[in-house]
Amino acid sequence: MIGAGPGDPELITLKAVRYLQTAGVILTDRLVSEQILENHANPDAEILLVGKEGCNNKKSFAQKEIDLLIVQYALEGKLVVRLKGGDVAFFSNVLNELEILNRYEIPYEIVPGITAASGASAYAGMPLTARGHARGVRFLTFSLKHNIDLDNWEDLAKTSDTLVFYMAGEAWYELATILLENGIGNDKQLAIIEQATTPYQKVHTFSFEQLKEEKPFHEFVSPSLVVIGSVVALHKKYSWLDETHNLSGQYFPSADHCKSVTPISPNIVSY
Repeated sequence: MIGAGPGDPELITLKAVRYLQTAGVILTDRLVSEQILENHANPDAEILLVGKEGCNNKKSFAQKEIDLLIVQYALEGKLVVRLKGGDVAFFSNVLNELEILNRYEIPYEIVPGITAASGASAYAGMPLTARGHARGVRFLTFSLKHNIDLDNWEDLAKTSDTLVFYMAGEAWYELATILLENGIGNDKQLAIIEQATTPYQKVHTFSFEQLKEEKPFHEFVSPSLVVIGSVVALHKKYSWLDETHNLSGQYFPSADHCKSVTPISPNIVSY
């Protein structure tokens, strides 16, 4: 299991590069820079794009399919690299894959990567913890389908910790509205960072005073990360990345590039 970082192909680790150069099979997520594979993958490796983009996309892979592909190739004696965007420990379904590897007694190694929150905050000049702003940071997910426990909302609104929400780009305004309803202070701001660390990166910041009045019209390109707290104000002063000439569009391929692998062997037991 290897974390490929948040987008910039130079943010991959030396250990990850070493494994990519010797891999027999590489199963890669959608949110992995194509340049990483072009520059570092073993030219003889079989590369399978196993992106997940929701059940409505027929070319998107289910986690169960990915689990069984890992086992199939490992039992054939091949060195399998499971390449994930960001870091493998952050919202990556790594536990599913570890469970099936243990079930088949297949040895593995976990190679960490730079998670999206670290990459986004660094490239936005927005430290997640900072003296006088935040002594802690919380990593969460939010969507309209899978809300976190409503009992936590008042605590999240009142905490001085920085809040980082993964997978919240489509529901960012609903998220902001809930925090406003639970008393979030005007000293805090909200940032949406699109396609962080790539040539397509864009940072949008809003005060909660603004968001009380009306919903700004914005559609954000996936992946987008939401950062909430007083540290967001640091972006204006310490941003070092000139986004003036950044590209529009999508850096990462869609799942339409996927679903080109052979069927899973019937000898692999389903679970």
